[in-house]
Amino acid sequence: MRLPAGVVLVVAAGIFAAACGGGRQRPAEGPTPATAEETLNELFNLTGLYQRLGRVAAGPPIPFVGQVAFLAGRGDSTIALLGVSLDNRALAFQRSGRDFVARYRVEMSFQRPGVLPVRFSREETVSVATFQETQRVDETVVFQQGFLLAPGDYTLAVVVRDPESGAFSRGERSVSVPALGPGSTTAPILVYQADGRADLWAEPRVVLNPRGTVAHGDDSLAVYFESYGPTLARSVPVEVTDETGRAVLRDSLRFTGGRAVEWRMLHLAAETPSLGRLTVSSGTGESVKRTDALVSFSRAWVLTNYDNLLSLLRYFGRDEQLDALRKATPENRAALWRDFWEASDPNPETPENEALDLYFTRVAIANVRFRDEGGASGGWRTERGEVFITVGEPDQMYESPPGSDPRYVQWVYSEYRAVLTFSGAMGFSRLRLTPASRAEFARLRALVRQRSSR
Repeated sequence: MRLPAGVVLVVAAGIFAAACGGGRQRPAEGPTPATAEETLNELFNLTGLYQRLGRVAAGPPIPFVGQVAFLAGRGDSTIALLGVSLDNRALAFQRSGRDFVARYRVEMSFQRPGVLPVRFSREETVSVATFQETQRVDETVVFQQGFLLAPGDYTLAVVVRDPESGAFSRGERSVSVPALGPGSTTAPILVYQADGRADLWAEPRVVLNPRGTVAHGDDSLAVYFESYGPTLARSVPVEVTDETGRAVLRDSLRFTGGRAVEWRMLHLAAETPSLGRLTVSSGTGESVKRTDALVSFSRAWVLTNYDNLLSLLRYFGRDEQLDALRKATPENRAALWRDFWEASDPNPETPENEALDLYFTRVAIANVRFRDEGGASGGWRTERGEVFITVGEPDQMYESPPGSDPRYVQWVYSEYRAVLTFSGAMGFSRLRLTPASRAEFARLRALVRQRSSR
């Protein structure tokens, strides 16, 4: 097994911060977007999405997502393994010689009433070779630390801080640390890598997947389990369901018994899960334990609704490929999406698709900038939104004096030697391209698409 390309793992020295199970956690409600607008909000409000999935998450200025997994420790204690996921763009990189370097500090604490809190903090450095890598928005750093805790209910708090500026983001959630005695099995643990341990005194060799997100048609979902003995041989049922409740996998974990620790891995092939939230369940009845994962079109941005994705791509170009995606049967969508991704990626040497990243960033900006224009169909779907998403910021903008009827707005694109005029009647917020400018925009759009396809 390997980490996704570009992901750096930071494991704090010495695994345990000590104090002297999750027990069953109620699964969070997952996203069920019904419209392209909800998909757009989901795309750029990842903090709320991951919090609904049961993660500890925080937004700007330093967004992060954290997940905690529980394993049996020595004696009556439980290991709480906490992973925190960051992306490079959240960090303040500075040139250092031939590289770009950023520092960040992670502070973690588990608190419960009447007991001294268990705290840990550490400062780390990230170094990358190019400026482009500093702008990556997918998961690029996983910071991980283990804690040795007594079972019970805690408040988990995570702070990620920029040591230079003092800027920080903070996330908090309640966790129930379970007692994992003989005969018990952990909840499903989403991982990038895992290698079992021989006894309860050994440190877990597990790299968590804190976001629990996999790319549709590209990644396999890896789930790790531990069982504790000595017990007789037994079988633990496992089920994976999508957000409609449909089972996409049913299997059993078979443990031979007679050992202090046994471990098993479950792999869900890239094409198996459907888009959206997946719930991995193990056990039966009241002892069932659940963990939520998320299947998206990309690791960099969360898009889990196929039809809404295609709606948001209406201005992207590559009409023949998009038409093929619209007509694709569910079983062919993953392969066609991979083809679309590769064909539209201007730099295959990097893990991200810079063209799609730029496109969706412009969609988000347009949706805010032109939100008040055109009522329910405002924002990114207005004609100014279409032009902005297709071509970008104009070099110059001119507007008729206040009170003019009709109202005129002109955008100048010097590189393309183009001037586009929008007009609208007083009292109506919607501005439309004039007929001549609509024809000029068609020429401009063709030029932009021609350049992007080279």
